[in-house]
Amino acid sequence: METAIKAASAIVREYNGLFVNRGAYTLQSSRPHPESGRHYYFRPKARGSGGELGLTADTIRRHLEGEITIGLYAINPITQRSKWVAIDADYPNAMEDLLKLQYSLQQDRVEAALEMSKRGGHLWILMERPALARECRIYIYNLALNLGVRIKGAGLGEGIEVFPKHDELREGEFGNAIRGPLGIHRGANRRYWFYGADYDLEKQIAYLSQLRKVSDDQLRKFIAGKTMPPEFDRKRSSPTEFVPTAPSGGEFRILEHVAKVRKVGRNYVTRCPSCAEAGQDRSGDNLAISIDDPRKYICWAGCTREMIRRAVGCPIPVRQFA
Repeated sequence: METAIKAASAIVREYNGLFVNRGAYTLQSSRPHPESGRHYYFRPKARGSGGELGLTADTIRRHLEGEITIGLYAINPITQRSKWVAIDADYPNAMEDLLKLQYSLQQDRVEAALEMSKRGGHLWILMERPALARECRIYIYNLALNLGVRIKGAGLGEGIEVFPKHDELREGEFGNAIRGPLGIHRGANRRYWFYGADYDLEKQIAYLSQLRKVSDDQLRKFIAGKTMPPEFDRKRSSPTEFVPTAPSGGEFRILEHVAKVRKVGRNYVTRCPSCAEAGQDRSGDNLAISIDDPRKYICWAGCTREMIRRAVGCPIPVRQFA
């Protein structure tokens, strides 16, 4: 059993400065789902009002001390920037790919921190100041393809996943969250550390803080003359562009646009179309649809209704002004 860990206020502040991009966050369920056995993530709500809770210093402290486990969003939607890039690999021989990427990054004088995970690892690249999500993605996607490292999506079921997963977010969107570093994975019931320092919270944070961070100038040099590989470039319509509804003109029914569903408790579950577009949700159970009222559905990974509707080709129409 893990020795009790205490996170001092200074540690919490350092962690916030390194990893927190916005106030929204997800929480991993402490109990597994009775039928799937998975510990799902959800956005926590305030008791009584039902409003979404914002990330606080106390929440971070509880995460670091192992009381709860939070998921962090990559992009601040106000700036479309991220403080970090995380490369997630959880397939056979995944560590070989992560070490290959880490070595190549070192050649660019980028010090990436390698974190253990349940089935592989996460490679974290920290920014000197928040960088544009699209520029981060252009750099890592081109680097991976040049090294022959598989990227999940575009026909591949296995490969690395890159956070941020989007170039930008619209108002009300969250993107995809990843488990906050140094917390306890509820499914594995263990804490995963970074390889670069002793397994001690204070030493881990000190190690991360002293890593060389990537500057805006460096990032722009890395991507000079490069674009997002076309097979991974997810084009988005303008937020002011008029988008017609489904050809039938009737009420949107999510069950008509998803793959095979199965019953889990009071819901149908299936693969989330928006997650699938990003090469995620291999288990096919991120999307829950109410059996009693199929108009109600939610993606446990954080995809919004707008993202899901666009992914199935039936975007929510935007009013066109003269």
